[in-house]
Amino acid sequence: MSGPALRHVDSHSSIHEAALEEARELTELFERSLRKGEQDKALELAYVTVEHWETRTLQHALSEEEGLYVEALEIKPELAGVIFALKRDHDLLREIVHEIKELLATGKATEEILSRFQALIVVDLLHNRDEMEMLERHVEGHYDEQQAL
Repeated sequence: MSGPALRHVDSHSSIHEAALEEARELTELFERSLRKGEQDKALELAYVTVEHWETRTLQHALSEEEGLYVEALEIKPELAGVIFALKRDHDLLREIVHEIKELLATGKATEEILSRFQALIVVDLLHNRDEMEMLERHVEGHYDEQQAL
């Protein structure tokens, strides 16, 4: 069972917005260091940014997959296609993070890493929009009705 924060649009959206804003800020810092030629600082920021994605967004994604999505399917089995797409987004995020880690294994901060961080932000932004729409249109009201009983 997922926690109450995951079931309600406002609180869930706040979780997404905070993590995404942090990711944007870290990516901007990485980009500035990269542009200034501060290789050591950029490399350190890249590792911090990867850790952020793993501990904030990807851990949150796992919680959604194990709780919220299972519950959403129980409430409305016709959401299977939407849930499949949302899980695919999570898989894309995981794959991009994996690629960044492989690129970091060279010991250099690069434009290629920057483009991957920017791709993570875009995928997550679109994913969050779709997930909030699903919650708002199909799931949140169900929990409110159950609590009223």
